[in-house]
Amino acid sequence: MARAKLDEVTKIFTEDDGSEVVAVDDVTLDIDDGEFLVLVGPSGCGKSTTLRMVAGLETITDGEIRLDGTVINDVPAKDRDIAMVFQSYALYPHMSVRGNMSFGLEESTNLGDDEIAKRVEESAGMMGIGDLLDRKPSDLSGGQQQRVALGRAIVRDPAVFLMDEPLSNLDAKLRAQMRTELQRLQNELDVTTIYVTHDQTEAMTMGDRIAILDDGELQQVGTPLECYHRPKNLFVAGFIGDPPMNFLQVTNEDGTLIDHSFEYPLPPQVASAVEGTDSLVLGVRPEDIELEPDQSRADDHTISATIDVVEPMGDENVVYLRLADGATVARPDLAEQDAAEGTDVNDAAVEGSDDAKGGIAGESRSTIIATIGGMQHFDDGQDISIRIPPDAIHVFDADSTEALHNRTLQDADAVPGI
Repeated sequence: MARAKLDEVTKIFTEDDGSEVVAVDDVTLDIDDGEFLVLVGPSGCGKSTTLRMVAGLETITDGEIRLDGTVINDVPAKDRDIAMVFQSYALYPHMSVRGNMSFGLEESTNLGDDEIAKRVEESAGMMGIGDLLDRKPSDLSGGQQQRVALGRAIVRDPAVFLMDEPLSNLDAKLRAQMRTELQRLQNELDVTTIYVTHDQTEAMTMGDRIAILDDGELQQVGTPLECYHRPKNLFVAGFIGDPPMNFLQVTNEDGTLIDHSFEYPLPPQVASAVEGTDSLVLGVRPEDIELEPDQSRADDHTISATIDVVEPMGDENVVYLRLADGATVARPDLAEQDAAEGTDVNDAAVEGSDDAKGGIAGESRSTIIATIGGMQHFDDGQDISIRIPPDAIHVFDADSTEALHNRTLQDADAVPGI
């Protein structure tokens, strides 16, 4: 076991034309001994590059990586006491399971044949593949190959495990099963583990803490519940959670949020938090939206809407709603796409456009998502009121995208990780 630390680590790639691409930008992480840390983010955000630098498979442009206080920047990968599980499993096709699991020990240690065989059999038993030791990888299912790759890492008894999307090649049901098994395994071994995934569900369910990256920059580090309930910015709020958080582009006028389709008065403490900021984004999680069929019961925090589509999931229904009069739904993801395509979102008008001022985008389709109990029934095209509880809202600065206020959690102190 070991404590790992990344101190202002940066990786810059140089293209053939001499231009530079910053893949990882000044990332600092402190991973405790025995901790399960998940690096999560969209494709191309730098998470796998970060993992490869820890493994010694990529050189570091700037910064330091330490293992138990010792800088390992220039230590060869084979000498770092680190074991890595790859997305592709990287099994040797001509070797048996036994050969795949023992090869690393034979090449990198002075252990005797009996000790190597003992370790292989113990690890295979732990992974439930003891009866597969004499088979070749081509004779195994995807899940069995994944277990062999994990077992090959376990036999080395490393100080740190690195896992690069090891479940991405499995079907949905097996992925869910292996998530549970990986957590159990890590708890039993109590080994420091850095796990990379683009799947926020894996991050939420597996990690002691999660580190969220975007475009090479670290956005937030915290427990899964902290990142879910107290996101630091629009990106984290929109990335963590499925269905994602709803965002509405609004203007702050003396403590009331104004859109051309509604007015939303803020509670005094929230109004104080956003005072002096005119351009805001109102955020609310789908599960916090309340649907009210009786529009006569509307209050200051209700908005008229129409049911667009209902997706029954059994335990819950996912309801897509159109807001009246085309309210502006903020879309940070569209702004990122426009930036990649060279569109200047800062010069675009919100109304009637897919671009919004301040690094976010707005769309006039004004669709938001609510999740309700599976026994509640609504019809497509039904006119209703939706209520957004004042204690459930998040408010973001539309220009900086930073959170100015996160939802109220009355029992936060009683919930671990918040």
